[in-house]
Amino acid sequence: MLKTLQLFDLTHTLAGDYLARFEYPWQALKGIKDLIVELGAGLGEDYVETAPQVWIHRSAVVAPTAFLGAPCIIGANTEVRHCAYIRGSALVGENCVVGNSVELKNVILCDRVQVPHFNYVGDSILGYQSHMGAGSVTSNVKSDKTLVTVKDGDTAVETGLKKFGAMLGDHVEVGCNSVLNPGTVIGRNSNIYPTSCVRGVVAEGSIWKNDGTVVKKEQR
Repeated sequence: MLKTLQLFDLTHTLAGDYLARFEYPWQALKGIKDLIVELGAGLGEDYVETAPQVWIHRSAVVAPTAFLGAPCIIGANTEVRHCAYIRGSALVGENCVVGNSVELKNVILCDRVQVPHFNYVGDSILGYQSHMGAGSVTSNVKSDKTLVTVKDGDTAVETGLKKFGAMLGDHVEVGCNSVLNPGTVIGRNSNIYPTSCVRGVVAEGSIWKNDGTVVKKEQR
């Protein structure tokens, strides 16, 4: 459940070819800034460079109170709402919602991702049509400032990264006011209960309850 192609359908992001180079998706975090600059130079007339290295699709709607730091790309039909704070190195896909008072930093948001209310998303990748409920955040630095390890049961994978938030697979739902601890990886089609404190790996097609219990979804 940890590998890039197990988590993401790479046809739903401009970063698809880039992400495909990496066995594990967090290996892509260090290069997001350079990727955006490279992509931006070839986006074409459908995008407007509103400030140096800030590219916005002509169909996107950006509130005048939003801050867009360089480099960033805002995709087609995406909405960036009141007081959103994009610190930079943010690749935001098509038909996304970046909501009021949301902060983004060093992230890839695939198409149809919604981070609509008071979210912090840093050093993370959010898969196609994933959604973070109001107030849910990624914690991207450990309290003791040591390097982040991804823990999958008894297996620990050293990432070599000091800053690493979360990897959300396609169609993940994160409940309101949840905290995704550094190095969290959530498999496709999984749900996180509201007010949860999540760490480690959540298998594909699972439900994480707010007492830490994990159950498989029933097949319909």
